[in-house]
Amino acid sequence: MTEKELLRLCKKNNPKGQKLLYKIYHGTLMGVCMRYAKSKAEAEDILQMAMIKIFKNIDSYSGSGSFEGWMKKITVNTAVDNFRKNAKHYNHNDFEDLKDDSMLSGDIPDSLEVTDILNTIRQLPPGYRIVFNLYAIEGYSHKEIARKLGITENTSKTQLLKARKKLKQMLLSLSRLPENKVIKEVKTDFNKDALIAMDIITE
Repeated sequence: MTEKELLRLCKKNNPKGQKLLYKIYHGTLMGVCMRYAKSKAEAEDILQMAMIKIFKNIDSYSGSGSFEGWMKKITVNTAVDNFRKNAKHYNHNDFEDLKDDSMLSGDIPDSLEVTDILNTIRQLPPGYRIVFNLYAIEGYSHKEIARKLGITENTSKTQLLKARKKLKQMLLSLSRLPENKVIKEVKTDFNKDALIAMDIITE
């Protein structure tokens, strides 16, 4: 079935079409959710909310641009909404100060795998993680991030700086991170995301 035929079925609220769309894109969209969530359960909740929005608004997809990209944008926005809704429950004491920058000298081990890098991003405190993802992976500007999260541009810049330092600190301290089987269960643009993240961390 072509993407055009699949879209036509989903726009008619055809259950089989919706089920097939979910099956095809589940791995990719779950990968996006995993980058923003603190657990697999939270990622699954975000994905379910995102899929509801995708099916509800699928008529608004004009056909210009990537359909997958359109769905990813909705998924990211859903993750941001989830963050803002639950921000009061996060432990803001996790936003600790880093050790002196002299501790961050050296090269990040070549032995680290793509999944190691992305798993490390998931270990960041919530505020660091969402700003890093939005800026480094999604490509939003600090102005756009500030508007999305209801913070100032300076706060966004500060969170990104601290996220970069903390990520480098974590990666330098390990020759290889513990394997995370959960993140390996989903299909996503791991190589692309990891390369972008490393460029931001080491620049």
